[in-house]
Amino acid sequence: MSKIAVLGAGAWGTALAIQAARAGNEVVLWARDGAETIAASRESPRLPGHHLPDSIFVTGDAATLSDTVIAAVPTQSLRAALTGLPDIRHLVICAKGIEAATLRLPLEIAAEVQPNAVSAVLTGPNFAHEIASGLPAAAVVAGLDQAMREAVARSLATPSFRLYGSDDPVGAQLGGAAKNVVAIAAGAVTGAGLGENARAALMTRGLAELARLTVALGGRAETVTGLSGLGDLLLTCTGPASRNFSLGLALGQGETLATILAGRRAVTEGVATAPALVARAKGVEMPICEAVAALLEGRTTLREAIAALLARPRRDE
Repeated sequence: MSKIAVLGAGAWGTALAIQAARAGNEVVLWARDGAETIAASRESPRLPGHHLPDSIFVTGDAATLSDTVIAAVPTQSLRAALTGLPDIRHLVICAKGIEAATLRLPLEIAAEVQPNAVSAVLTGPNFAHEIASGLPAAAVVAGLDQAMREAVARSLATPSFRLYGSDDPVGAQLGGAAKNVVAIAAGAVTGAGLGENARAALMTRGLAELARLTVALGGRAETVTGLSGLGDLLLTCTGPASRNFSLGLALGQGETLATILAGRRAVTEGVATAPALVARAKGVEMPICEAVAALLEGRTTLREAIAALLARPRRDE
């Protein structure tokens, strides 16, 4: 048995706490707000219908965190969440995105705020409600320290949750960031009624953009075809539970970004990530991601963005 602390009681943090308990660990779930209510009801309002096992201790006191911390907070909140905490020995980050203010990936943020921690990312095609329900799933633990990758896999894996290791954290993180942006585009295409052919073409070309960016930033092309790349992209661009796909869907149906966001409690990572990804990718050809960033920032309309993509010069694939 290991002692694991999960930082963040949103849907994903709650699901991971349930999974960690299911795997036989002693689990602390840290909630920024409403810890007492969650502890009493044994349910997070962000993941209704999923009971927290009695073995999970819910707290709002960061001093109770253990040596191994799973940070399940949005990328834009990660720096603040890790700042001021006691030194963390092992840090597993589940955020997917790029910090808008600094263009840092999650592990780069961790290296600045928790420099003594041995860190890795947990990523892949996973919806929180399915993990909490114990449905079959697979994910990737990506980091440079092999011993930590193996330890995390041993601690969290169960017969229904299969974990693979990867020594390409750059590629794994970029897959998690880019898939949210491409999913907004896929949702917009679907919402606008442009058909399944268009969505399939967009997803495929979005994967090509991810591959170019991954190699340019020091990752490996083969990582893009794995769970943290293609796997996550497929789920996020097709699953109705995807917040990024549903946001794009609403945009394609004519709703404004402000209206969509005003009706949401959960963070839609692709909104902040899109312009940050484009900025980080400076010099890399990223037409779909650039179009999404322009659409979200109000610099283009959906019709204009689609027309521009279709008007790109023809060339061999």
